Amino acid sequence: MYKACIFDLDGTLTDTLESITYSVNLTMERMGLPPITMEQCRRFVGNGARKLLECTLRACGDEEMSRMEEAMAVYGDVFAKYCTYHAKPYDGIKEMLERLKKEGVFLAVLSNKPDGQTRDVVRTFFGDHFFDAVQGQKEGIPRKPDPAAVLSILERAGITREECVYIGDSDVDMHTGNNAKVKTVGVSWGFRSKELLYETGAHVVIDHPEELISVVTVQKGKEETHGEI
Repeated sequence: MYKACIFDLDGTLTDTLESITYSVNLTMERMGLPPITMEQCRRFVGNGARKLLECTLRACGDEEMSRMEEAMAVYGDVFAKYCTYHAKPYDGIKEMLERLKKEGVFLAVLSNKPDGQTRDVVRTFFGDHFFDAVQGQKEGIPRKPDPAAVLSILERAGITREECVYIGDSDVDMHTGNNAKVKTVGVSWGFRSKELLYETGAHVVIDHPEELISVVTVQKGKEETHGEI
């Protein structure tokens, strides 16, 4: 049995696409630029706020990134207010977390969303009793797919990488888990396709949160990979 689960947030635990799209488009509106679609936003998220806005500005015609710092400042203000706008946990997430918690599994969140907003979203939808560690993007800590944050969380918890499962919904997450050399699980209900998750290194992809229980509680030496649990 694995001792730790480290989860991505957006697209994995919570459906936040509407809140992110709304915040990006309000930013663009305040800057006098056109909006993007929700599907464009789905493709742009995953690498942190700066990359999201870089992709958005290019889509809006600012190829030179001449308004990047302005966009970051406006978005920071907007997203602080609307990071939970129309957001919600995916069906079955809370039940899955309850079961893992009862099994004594160390639970953590690691997101490329800014740290303050990451904590706001987790506190709003999950309270303070599920997660033993919550971390978003912070100065001085490389963002995913760099494995440094995963390894730091494990070190603080006294858990080895062999005892950890990393769970996410994007190519960035699959690279993160593999870079950290931990069991890497993709979720099919998020922002990327099942095919892409396998192509970018998922050991297994699950279609419903309850399936994670079998992955985490499997006896070592009896695991199957690439779609078999």
